[in-house]
Amino acid sequence: MSSSYEARVGALAGGPKIDLRSDTVTHPTPAMREAMYRAEVGDDVYGEDPTVNRLEELAAETVGKEAALFVPSGAMGNTIAILTHCRRGDEVIAGDRSHVYLYEVGGAARLNGSAIRSVPTLADGTLDRARLARAFQGEDIHEARTGLLCVEDTHNMCGGRVLPPETLRELAAPARAHGLPVHMDGARVFNAAVALGLPVSALAAEVDSVMFCLSKGLSAPVGSMLAGSRAYVEEARRGRKLLGGGMRQAGILAAAGILSLTEMVDRLAEDHANAKTLADGLANIPGITIAPETVETNILFFGVRGADGQPGDVTPLVTAAASAGVLFSGGDDGRIRAVTHYGITAADIDRALAAVAEAMKAPVKR
Repeated sequence: MSSSYEARVGALAGGPKIDLRSDTVTHPTPAMREAMYRAEVGDDVYGEDPTVNRLEELAAETVGKEAALFVPSGAMGNTIAILTHCRRGDEVIAGDRSHVYLYEVGGAARLNGSAIRSVPTLADGTLDRARLARAFQGEDIHEARTGLLCVEDTHNMCGGRVLPPETLRELAAPARAHGLPVHMDGARVFNAAVALGLPVSALAAEVDSVMFCLSKGLSAPVGSMLAGSRAYVEEARRGRKLLGGGMRQAGILAAAGILSLTEMVDRLAEDHANAKTLADGLANIPGITIAPETVETNILFFGVRGADGQPGDVTPLVTAAASAGVLFSGGDDGRIRAVTHYGITAADIDRALAAVAEAMKAPVKR
């Protein structure tokens, strides 16, 4: 690379790193740290941690369910949901770009013998309706029974797309017709609710169980919640113990989760605005491919246009941006992911755009 380019990058890299890889990199707020320090604790496996109990009651009330369970991670929450809904060997229907299908280590199959029957995911985060309708099985003795339908809101790999209540209702309809439950991977469901201007309970009302993360946009250091009926959550508590998620004085962590729900939800709109600014700015950089009109929450994907007009290799751009202090996730599918979150400011977005613009002007070593 030229010395002038290196000088420009050096100037950009002068401040702290701007980490847009994921909203999992958020740090707890000062108020969270104080609450964690002062948290009243007990043994949660015995049901004696008052702070965990308060968090579970608050989470259930917030999403409009009878009960909720505090779990260490979203992946554990989704796995517990499947183990609780399904008999061993029951199939689970999920989108072929869903998190439970792609990124949860095959937990349902490994732990419950529950294979995932994938249905094509559409660009808007919904499922191919015709294929979904044909996916339910079990009446024939040669077939594995379907035990559960999983939906995802917002949809990570589709760029944080939002599924409103009417869409969730439509997707759930064939499961309801077969008398089967629906689980929502709602890792970022509060982003969906804020984008729609609806209470999160309006989305959760369309499913039997919902998992949501406290440790992404809501900024807690650890933890997710699984909510549903009281009987369902009591059985899920057994599944949590099975997977090693029965923590003891977990109120230290739950204290931050309480503030996630009481102080950090409304500010998600700021993340959405920053993501939109980033998307609009990227669209104005020659050689970048992005559809800014599809950016609805805090996740966006973009790419690089190759010399032949086809999608180009994103690795040089990701590497160059990192050298300028801006971190993106570069995927194997030829897309770059950026996620805005607590701690990312409008000034950071300006600096990220400057880094991408400089990288696109740089000669690429072959």
